[in-house]
Parts: sequence; structure tokens; C-alpha cells
Amino acid sequence: MHDAPVGHSACGGPRDFDALGLAKAEFDGWVGYYRREWRKVLAASVRMVRLGFGMPWPKTIRGAWFVLRANQLWAPYPQNDPIGARAYMRRFYALVAADGQMSFDPGKAAKLEVEWWRVHRLHQRENQAVEDNLTKALVDLYSYVYDVPAETVQQAALHRVIAMRHSDAWVEAGCKLDDPLLTEELAELNRSYAALLDAVKR
Repeated sequence: MHDAPVGHSACGGPRDFDALGLAKAEFDGWVGYYRREWRKVLAASVRMVRLGFGMPWPKTIRGAWFVLRANQLWAPYPQNDPIGARAYMRRFYALVAADGQMSFDPGKAAKLEVEWWRVHRLHQRENQAVEDNLTKALVDLYSYVYDVPAETVQQAALHRVIAMRHSDAWVEAGCKLDDPLLTEELAELNRSYAALLDAVKR
């Protein structure tokens, strides 16, 4: 077993993450987001950043805060702050790029990140987008950030979109914690991150 780079987590990184742990962290983040339980969203964001990118703890905490603030600015409907959300996500992706394990333009990564948020909102709230548009937005993000061919991350995107379908139905039903839709949502997130790991692991 190889030692982790100095200052980095031994639990993995952007191409060797804990797929099930990352899926559960995102699941918890989505539940907290729609119930407006921001402490839970922050805790989930810390886990997602740590598991997903393996950065040192100071960068992990800072990055999770940027993700939280981006989500808080995006959350209000119909009046939100997409410019502010992109600015915080740019700061997040700048941290990731500066960590040295991935190479991309933080501004473009942030734009692609918030773009799938936008397409999802059009689909969820206004019926102005189809799931294929959402899948494409996720494929565009994954293929750019991980620098892999688009076709290799198609399955990861598809399963994440199905997870969103269950999440949207759960929101529509009242965000109850005992709703069986949550079990289906988590199962699809597990499939999504397993597929993503297969696509990006080198």
C-alpha cells in the first residue's frame, strides 16, 4: 500500500474515492438542503469534500463552507443568486485545483457545476427541461473536471439523474424522513458514484 502524499488524506482522492461513503454524504446533503437544515448540509459537505477530493482538513473545511454558501445562495425560489453561487463554487474549485491532484479552470468548472443546478431547477420547478438535458449537464461537468471522455461518465450521470427523480418526488410528497423514496434515492446515488469511480480511476 502506497503512502498518501504529504498533507493529504490516506482515505483516497478524486480518482480513488469511497463511492458508498460519497453517495451517503450527498444523500444527507440533499435531504438537509430540501429541509433547509443547513448544519446538516455543512456536515454532509465536509464529508463530500473530504471523501471526494482527499484534501487536508483545513482545505476540506474551507471548501465545504464554500459549497454550503453556494447552496444557500442558490436555494431560494424563484428569486435566488446564481452569480453568487457560481462565485463560491469557483472558490471551491480553485481550492481543488490548487491542491495539485486535478487540473482544470476553476471558473469553467464552477460554471458547469451551477449549470446542472439550473437545468435541474427548470426540470423540477418549471417543467422546462427533460432528464436528457440534465444528464448532459452532468456529463459535461464530469468529463471536464475529471478529464475523461464523455461516454465513460454517462452511466454515472444517468443514475444521479434517477436519484434526483426520486428526490424530487420526495420533495413533492412533503420531505418526510420515513418516505421509502429516500431508500430508492440512496440506491441510485450508490450506483452513480460506483460508476463514476469506475470511469475516473486510473
